[in-house]
Amino acid sequence: MDSKSATANAPIDERPSLTLKRRLKASPEQVYAAWTDPRKIVRWFGRADARSETMRAEIDPRVGGRYRVQFTASAGEYFEVGGTYREVIPNERLVFSWAWHSTPERESLVTVTFKPEGDGTLLTVHHSQLFDEAARAGHQRGWLGALDKLEGCLAIQGPADQPTEGR
Repeated sequence: MDSKSATANAPIDERPSLTLKRRLKASPEQVYAAWTDPRKIVRWFGRADARSETMRAEIDPRVGGRYRVQFTASAGEYFEVGGTYREVIPNERLVFSWAWHSTPERESLVTVTFKPEGDGTLLTVHHSQLFDEAARAGHQRGWLGALDKLEGCLAIQGPADQPTEGR
């Protein structure tokens, strides 16, 4: 049995995972909104080569709610990912399933935490139960590109994008 098959057939808790941390110059409320507001997530989500004009998002950020994000990469390849929220603690934590439309049987789990740190937020993305090491490497590239774009979006966010009470 090759190592790729062995990883894919491993128990879920033994499958590859990755953890990325990023210090962002924005409040936990602003970063959380960037993850849960469809109008905001389309500004940064997806690989570095995702074409912004193709971004679409549907988000229902509540336990049992679903999300779906679609985009096309610069070479014309279509991507669609979706899942179900398993835990939602506003401005603190999101846990959701993750499956690409092209490989729905390869469901994995994403945990995102938003921790206040100084005048910003320590964002942690933990993606677990990945299918194999190749999937881990691909998701790491994708998340790094997306987090770079998120950081840029938050840096240029204007006062109109600031969360307010009752909104």
